[in-house]
Amino acid sequence: MALNAQKKPILASVAALAGVSSPTVSKVLNGRDDVAAATRVRVQRALEELGYESPVQRRMRSQGPDMVDLVFDGLNSSYSLEVLHGIVEYAAAEEIEIVLSSITPAKLRNTDHEQWAQRLADAGRKGLLLVTSELTPAQLKAFERRGIPVVVIDPLNPPRSGLVSVGATNWAGGKAATEHLISLGHRRIAFLGGPEGAECSIARLHGYLAALMANGIPVNNGYILSASFRRDFGVRGTRTLLALEAPPTAIFAGSDTTALGVLEEARNQGVRVPEQLSVVGFDGTDITEQSVPRLTSVAQPLQEMGRAALRSVLRMAHGEELDSPHVELATQLVVRDSTAPPPSS
Repeated sequence: MALNAQKKPILASVAALAGVSSPTVSKVLNGRDDVAAATRVRVQRALEELGYESPVQRRMRSQGPDMVDLVFDGLNSSYSLEVLHGIVEYAAAEEIEIVLSSITPAKLRNTDHEQWAQRLADAGRKGLLLVTSELTPAQLKAFERRGIPVVVIDPLNPPRSGLVSVGATNWAGGKAATEHLISLGHRRIAFLGGPEGAECSIARLHGYLAALMANGIPVNNGYILSASFRRDFGVRGTRTLLALEAPPTAIFAGSDTTALGVLEEARNQGVRVPEQLSVVGFDGTDITEQSVPRLTSVAQPLQEMGRAALRSVLRMAHGEELDSPHVELATQLVVRDSTAPPPSS
C-alpha cells in the first residue's frame, strides 16, 4: 500500500516489512557491521520501498551545497593531479563541493560497499567518482540501490553493463606511439605496460601490437613486460630489456611515470637517449617538459576527462540520461626530444 507523501515511515514500519527488529534497522542506518549481509540487504530494500529518509539525510538535503565524493587509488602522480585539476575547475564553476580521498586497490576490494554506499547516502552525496579503480557488478549495485551515480575514470577492469566510464583512445594512442618509432626506422621496439589486467594498458598493448603487425615486424614476447605504471617498474623493466642479447633500440612506456624510470636506468647504464635508445611515454603530463631529454608522449586530455566524469555524475544525479555510458576522448602524440632514428650500428 502506498504511503501518503506527507507521512514519513517510522522504523517500526521498515522493521515489519523487512521482518527484523527496530534496533536492527537502526544498526543498518548507522552503518554498524554487526548485521548479517542478507539481513542488511532486506532492511535496505525495505528502506527504499518505503522511502525512508534518516534524520542525517534530511539535514544534509536541506542545507549546504551539493557534494560529490572523489576517490583516487593514489595522489602521487602527475596523472592524478591533472585529472584532479579538471574536476575541481568544473566543480567550482558548478558550485559543487568535492570530498577527496585516496584508497589502495586492495583496500577498495575489501571495503564493505554496502556500508560505504549507505554512508554516502546518509551524507547526502550527489555521486561518486573513482579514478583508475575496479568495481564488481555487486559493488556497483550497492550504490545504484541508494540512487548514488558512479563514474569511473580509466577503469582497471573492462567496462561492464551499468558502469559509466570516461577514458581516452588508448588503442589509437598505443598504435600512434609505435608507428612513430617505426617511422624513425626502429624495428626492435619494446613495451612496458601497466597492471596486466588494466583495461587501458591492454588497449595500449593491442595498439602497439597492431602497429608492429601492420608493418610486418615480428612480435618479440621478450620485449613485452607489464607490471605497473610506476617509475620503479620503468627502472626494473629497462634493466631487463637492456640485458637481452639483442636489446631494443626503442621503448614505448605505458605511462610518463614509467618512462621516467626508463630514462633513469638508461643514464645509470650510460645509454644515451635518444642517440642509442628512443623513449615514448603515455599521458602527456607536465613531466614531459621537465625531463631530460624532454619526453615524447601520447597526450591524454586528462583535465577534460575529469570534467567529463563530473559532468556525467551531475547529469545522472539530476535524472538525465547519458548519450553513452562510455566516453573516450582523443589522444595526441606529441614529439619532443626523446626519440630519434636508431643507431646505424
